[in-house]
Amino acid sequence: MAIIEKGQKAPSFDLTNQRGEHVKLEDFKGKNLLLSWHPLAFTPVCTDQMRDLEANYEYFQDHDTDVVGISVDPQPTKKAWAVSLCLGNLDILSDFKPLGEVSKAYGIWKDHSGASGRAVVLIGPDGTVLWSHEYEDSIKPDIEKIKELVANCKRSHLD
Repeated sequence: MAIIEKGQKAPSFDLTNQRGEHVKLEDFKGKNLLLSWHPLAFTPVCTDQMRDLEANYEYFQDHDTDVVGISVDPQPTKKAWAVSLCLGNLDILSDFKPLGEVSKAYGIWKDHSGASGRAVVLIGPDGTVLWSHEYEDSIKPDIEKIKELVANCKRSHLD
């Protein structure tokens, strides 16, 4: 299965964040939403990926974009990882129950590892995918390119 493509309707989800709160796709209606998949918590590339998002959280907010991390780790693991990373703003969501259901719906699931791959999906205010890209598991998404993409999407909404 291939990653979800531009123009497709984003599949709905209801996942739990590190604080045990439910987070739904519908919560972000009217804003862009950046979903950043990482294979597993407490691994070096995933840690750097989430730290990039936290460090640039205000930038995304200033560009009308909410951002969340997602992996198949259970919620208690997400909680411990968020504390270790000192996440103050970023929600990291657990796609654990049922295992990988949202990752599968977005075409990011990897049967061979039993986890998601590494990917970024930008969803527009109407729930349509604006951009998606899958990365090798060992490659951290380039935060500057993602910020540029988000800025360009904001400008295109103003035209």
